[in-house]
Amino acid sequence: MQDWNPQLYRQFEAERTRPAHELLTRIPVTDVRFATDLGCGPGNSTELLAHAWPAAHIVGLDSSEAMLAQARERLPRCAFLHEDIRRWRAAEPQQVIYANASLQWLDRHDTLLPHLASQLDSGGALAIQMPDNLQEPSHRLMRDIAACDPWRQRTSDVERNKLLSGEHYYDLLSQAGCEVDIWRTTYYHVMADAQAIVDWLKATGLRPFLNALEPDEQPRFLEQYLQALQQAYPLRADGRVLLAFPRLFIVAVKKR
Repeated sequence: MQDWNPQLYRQFEAERTRPAHELLTRIPVTDVRFATDLGCGPGNSTELLAHAWPAAHIVGLDSSEAMLAQARERLPRCAFLHEDIRRWRAAEPQQVIYANASLQWLDRHDTLLPHLASQLDSGGALAIQMPDNLQEPSHRLMRDIAACDPWRQRTSDVERNKLLSGEHYYDLLSQAGCEVDIWRTTYYHVMADAQAIVDWLKATGLRPFLNALEPDEQPRFLEQYLQALQQAYPLRADGRVLLAFPRLFIVAVKKR
């Protein structure tokens, strides 16, 4: 798959950072010596950790070299590693393991989350935020279009894993020895128009579909998607559109 595009991703950095900040405010740990940002992207979420705990040793992990290059430039005092979250093992027990909008790209949460919780120090927190929007029009419509000719054959292997239920995540992490806080928030992002929704999702949710197509096919796919979005997201009274964006939050604190 083609590497992530940090410039495209950062077009909506304020909107992407808001849930990251709100997740951070719910972490009840004060004495933080070691913290890791899983799926750090261009460093916008890592920057929050660095400001919250300036004396901590903070590491950012990502699978994208392009994202890591931006993160290193942004935060030269933090360490950044090119590594797969699923294979990561912390060198030291962690007071905070932070995963903002990254784990939804990975499967096997039944084993992944207990694996992450096992690397917490006593009293440490695993803090997770994941988009939970696969049934929203923004994502349902891209699947609907991809399932039609002429895209069907090229995109047949594209699949996003559904999140587990909140109850399932609770059981997984409580059985891993954690006190678990789970909540779900729907953000209503004010967007200039439907094209802005396309621009937002080209950096994330649309990537698997676009990567399955030839470069000269992508504009036509995006045009069909835009037309569908314009029907699903009508203009509001001020001429703009609202993008509903549900997100699932989890903070699991390892019992002492």
